[in-house]
Amino acid sequence: MHMRHEVTDVDVKGKKLDATDLETGESKQYRFDKLVVTTGSSPATPFIQGLREALQSGQAMLCKDFNDGKRIVEQTKKAKSIIVIGAGYVGSELAEQLSTRDIKVTLIDALPHVLDNNYDKSVTDQAEAAFRDHGVTLAMNQKVVAFRPETGDDGVEDSKITVVTELDEYTADLVVMGAGFVPNTRLVSSQLRTLGYGAIIVDQYMRASTPNNEILDYVFAAGDCATVHFNPTDSDEYRPLASNAIREAMLIGENIEEPTKEYAGTQATSAVQLYDLSMSSSGMTLDLAQRRRIEADSVTIKENYRPDFMLSTTPVTETLVYDKQNGRILGAQFAAKHDISMAANLISVAIQARFTIDQLASTDMLFQPNFNQPVNYVSQLAMAAVAKRDSELANNEEGASESK
Repeated sequence: MHMRHEVTDVDVKGKKLDATDLETGESKQYRFDKLVVTTGSSPATPFIQGLREALQSGQAMLCKDFNDGKRIVEQTKKAKSIIVIGAGYVGSELAEQLSTRDIKVTLIDALPHVLDNNYDKSVTDQAEAAFRDHGVTLAMNQKVVAFRPETGDDGVEDSKITVVTELDEYTADLVVMGAGFVPNTRLVSSQLRTLGYGAIIVDQYMRASTPNNEILDYVFAAGDCATVHFNPTDSDEYRPLASNAIREAMLIGENIEEPTKEYAGTQATSAVQLYDLSMSSSGMTLDLAQRRRIEADSVTIKENYRPDFMLSTTPVTETLVYDKQNGRILGAQFAAKHDISMAANLISVAIQARFTIDQLASTDMLFQPNFNQPVNYVSQLAMAAVAKRDSELANNEEGASESK
């Protein structure tokens, strides 16, 4: 164990690296037989005019780890207004928490909707309504182009910062960046095959390869610095999630001596709680599927999670995305004022098992009125997808018959 050491150079083919002791300043070279790269990620800091200066002055802050969280809590104690940039999971949860502390919050994102990468409009509309109900100003579909400092009369007191977008300007006491993450692979990215911003591409045994696609049986990568195999598209993608990192690390432990256990892939299953609204998702949104040029369709229904004769119940909004060609399930999303997190896990299993909407519609699920309807709400969703598909097929056949 070499804690408080910084690796400064890595020679992958030479099987050696240099590291500096941060306590003494001494540098030393180390040799290795196997290399496991788990260097994680850093908050994205896009090249935006004035951002570097805002970060250096403390008027803008990053949010990645526990220490960042502590700094944000401390710095926002006296703040009356805060701008959060990025409406993904990090930014949305930041905006929610800050808005419960009598702080004027503005949430900005270049995408059209809150949580746009994880949910379709049926769910994002509810999330946005919850934000507005709690006084959050939403500036969606607005790309940030500049940060401009605004100082008080003495140059320090009452200092504020202005965020300039393509459409408007917003001023607050502080800005918190939640614009996503980029992999920390600077030391090895030129020596290994990478994707996007430098995520290390790994095979089914978590092994890395050279830029010319030669598999290296002694180099492994996992977590936020590596890709995952995204099952809905059967492709390598960068999806930094703690759940992925844990499974990948366990696989490296099993494959470190020799390849024995293959990676099952991921559906990027996740969940978030905003105020009293619970949301969960797995796989692809319809928008993402269409951008990937998959001939996909979706169905959305709203059903109470348990029978009306119970003393209480609440509706679940649910959307199922599927391939129109073969009925294969591509993704689903759920939102309710009830814990619906396990519904996304069920969909994750269905996607990994390559279920069709017909198979999900006929899957055996329990009934007990304390927990659900006689026909589970996920089953009702799959049945609605089957009914929609069959209706469209019948209409197409009828139209073809009439044209003859």
